[in-house]
Amino acid sequence: MLTAQERAVRIRGQREAQPEIYGSIDFDTMPLRFTTDPNVAAQMRDELADQRPRLLANAELVSVVADYTLLGDRVGDAYAGLMFEYGFKRLVDMLVEACDKGVDQVDGAPKELVDFIEDMESVPEWIDLDLVERGARLERNATAHVLPYVIRGGLLGTFVNKYAALPMAVTGAFSERTSGKRVKETAAFFVSSVLPGALARDGYSFKSAAMVRLMHSMVRINVMRKGRWDSAEYGVPIPQADQMPAGNAAMFALALKIVGKGRREFTADERARVEFYRYRCFLLGLPEELLPTTPQEIVDVMATRHATLRAGWDDDTCGRLVAGTMGARFEPEDSLRTRVREPFERSLSKLFFIRTYISGDTFRAAKMGVIITRADRLRAAAALLYVVARMLPYAIAERVPYLSDLADRRLTRKVSSLLERYSGAEFRTDATTYQPTPGAHQLRTEGA
Repeated sequence: MLTAQERAVRIRGQREAQPEIYGSIDFDTMPLRFTTDPNVAAQMRDELADQRPRLLANAELVSVVADYTLLGDRVGDAYAGLMFEYGFKRLVDMLVEACDKGVDQVDGAPKELVDFIEDMESVPEWIDLDLVERGARLERNATAHVLPYVIRGGLLGTFVNKYAALPMAVTGAFSERTSGKRVKETAAFFVSSVLPGALARDGYSFKSAAMVRLMHSMVRINVMRKGRWDSAEYGVPIPQADQMPAGNAAMFALALKIVGKGRREFTADERARVEFYRYRCFLLGLPEELLPTTPQEIVDVMATRHATLRAGWDDDTCGRLVAGTMGARFEPEDSLRTRVREPFERSLSKLFFIRTYISGDTFRAAKMGVIITRADRLRAAAALLYVVARMLPYAIAERVPYLSDLADRRLTRKVSSLLERYSGAEFRTDATTYQPTPGAHQLRTEGA
């Protein structure tokens, strides 16, 4: 883990290393979005709201979250900064080649690319890869059967706060035109990550994680040049602290459940799942300080992020993102099966979002543009019964020695088939959204 002093050096070093992103940010003053004032409303979950005083009293953890609210991606940002020299398409092509063949096979690979790949290749000593593979196996059942019905709702949960959601609104990443693609890209990454060996150096999800990191860095550069970013209010675009909700969501939900039962430790299988989540987050760029291993620590680090994030919703930012995501179609074909399945998926995603992210408050959800009807409730109940019925045989088989391997092979095929449904994802945003604003360095976009 980095010490507080090391984090401070890294924070301030961003301005010199990447002036196009951080040159105008005052790192000596916390942005308005970050608050430790108990009288200021924060983005707390209702069931944890009474924990806010305890969380804010933990000065060390508050300091960690504050620091990672000011930190981007050191190696990803450096590589993305080369787009003014190489052009966006060339950066993507070199990264793909480095992931597929090794960075030493990339002709004229810049040092920034070498550093980026080496950073991802260096498995930290706090990760147990055997546990990671075990955790991925345990996740395959839920991924094959649950994820297709809740991925939309999970994305909605990342748009309820304007301070965290603004970069996506500025870049148009979840506009009506691009939302379907964004949902597919997100789903493809999480689906692929549970396949055997997918997170290994030569695995599908290793490359996907690298692409996600590059896109985040591109967004940081892009929003700082759009002229719509107030760093005094919003701070750093897509800081490490804002990558926690998506990457840590499953881990947080599991830890919250365990803590709610009064337990202090995970079982062996739960611990394996947590290790899988942690390594997936590491590949996405999250540091060890934000990836603890015990249930209470996991709850506390995420809840502290919530407790220090000023509450904020506006229709122009959050509302547009929610509307774009709800309206997105991300099934690849327009078959009868798809037309039948999609309404059930939308309804269950709505319910998942409302129960998971806004404590079941349907009135608040309606104000956000997520309206639950009686028909939605009926479809969601039917979809949930369908999902449980499909999962149960595999859950039982996992406990039977001979059947366990057979069931896992079948689940692997099902996950692979699901990935094919989302395989149109390219893990990139339209190159035009990364054009510098007038007056900036000229960006070559040939072929993009």
